[in-house]
Amino acid sequence: MTLSANRISQLTLFGLGLMLALTPAGLVCAATAEETAEARQLIAQGKRFEHGVGAPQQLDRALTFYCQAADLGLGDAGFHLGWLYASGRLGTVDEVMAAAWFQNARAAGHPQAESQLRRLRALDRPLAEQPRCLLTDTLVERRLPPPGNADSANTPPATQTPDGVQVRKLARADIIALVRQLAPNFRLDPELVLALIQAESNFDPTAHSPKDARGLMQLIPATAQRFGVQDIWDPVQNMRGGMAYLRWLLDHFDGDRELALAAYNAGENAVRRHGGIPPYPETQAYVKRITARLNATPVTSEPRPR
Repeated sequence: MTLSANRISQLTLFGLGLMLALTPAGLVCAATAEETAEARQLIAQGKRFEHGVGAPQQLDRALTFYCQAADLGLGDAGFHLGWLYASGRLGTVDEVMAAAWFQNARAAGHPQAESQLRRLRALDRPLAEQPRCLLTDTLVERRLPPPGNADSANTPPATQTPDGVQVRKLARADIIALVRQLAPNFRLDPELVLALIQAESNFDPTAHSPKDARGLMQLIPATAQRFGVQDIWDPVQNMRGGMAYLRWLLDHFDGDRELALAAYNAGENAVRRHGGIPPYPETQAYVKRITARLNATPVTSEPRPR
C-alpha cells in the first residue's frame, strides 16, 4: 500500500503526540495535581488552627500550614497569607509582607490578588522583600509608603474631636463608598458594616464614648492595637481595624452573626460566659437594631449611648 505524503505527515504527528504523552511532561502534570491536592489539605489544616475549629486556636500553626501550601504553588494560600498580614488578624499589620504574598498569589493566577495589590498601591511595585513565613512573635508594624510624593491637595479637610484631636473629615457618602470598597477585603457584607457603623457612631468619625471607644467603629485603644491600627482617629484605619475585629468575631463564633454582633458590643468573653447573647439591655437592643436594618426594617439614626 502506498501512503500519500499527507497521510505520512498525519501518522508522524500522531506518533510524536503519543511519544509526548508518554514523556515525563505528563508525569509533571500528574505531580502538579497531587501537589495541589496536598496544598488544599494543608490549607484545611491551617483553617482549623486559625479558627480553633476541631483544634486549638494557634495562629502560628495556621501560618505554618498556609506557608507550606504556598510553597507548593497554590495561589489561594499566598492570597490568604497576604490577607492575614494586611488585615491585622495576626495582631499586627505588615503591609510589606502582605504585598509580597499578594504578588506571589497573583503570579500563581489568583483572580483577586490584583485588586488587593491595587488597594495597597503595590501592583507591579518592586518590593525589598520576598514572601516569607513570619510568625506572630516576629511581626512588626510596617506600612507601605505612598509611591512618589503624596498629593496634599487631595487630603480631606480636618475636623476636631471634643478634646481637640484632628480627624480627617469625611462625608457620609464618602464613608459609605469606602465601606463598599473595603468590606469585601475582609469577607464582610458591606450592609452589615454600614449597619454597625450607624449603631456605633452614626457615621461620626469624631465620636468618643465615655468608655473611651473612638471613631466610626468605636474602637477602644486595646482593640485598635490588637488589630494593627496605628492611628485610631484616622477614619480609614479605624474602619479597617473594626472590620478586622468583626471578621475575627465571625470566624470565632462559626459565622453566627448575632453572636459576633453581641461580642462586638459586650466583648467576646461576655458572650462565652453567658453562652450566647448576654442579658444586657444595651447589647440585646444593639443586636436587634442592626439585625432590623439588615432585614430592611427602618431603624433610628441616633447614635446609641455607650
